[in-house]
Amino acid sequence: MPKMKTKSSVKKRFKVTATGKVKVGAAGKRHGMIKRSKKFIRDARGTMVLSEPDTKIIKKYMPYSF
Repeated sequence: MPKMKTKSSVKKRFKVTATGKVKVGAAGKRHGMIKRSKKFIRDARGTMVLSEPDTKIIKKYMPYSF
């Protein structure tokens, strides 16, 4: 039986915590910071945990990490 393939783009963008939650970097911080509010830049610092519906979608692309 062949192995299932993991999407390379997903494995670069997401990490799985020990409890099975999915961590992701904040969106909208690649460029154009001058037009963003200071509050947005502060709040988008670091990583975030995805919601349950989004986690179910990501699980399809990372079969061996859950």
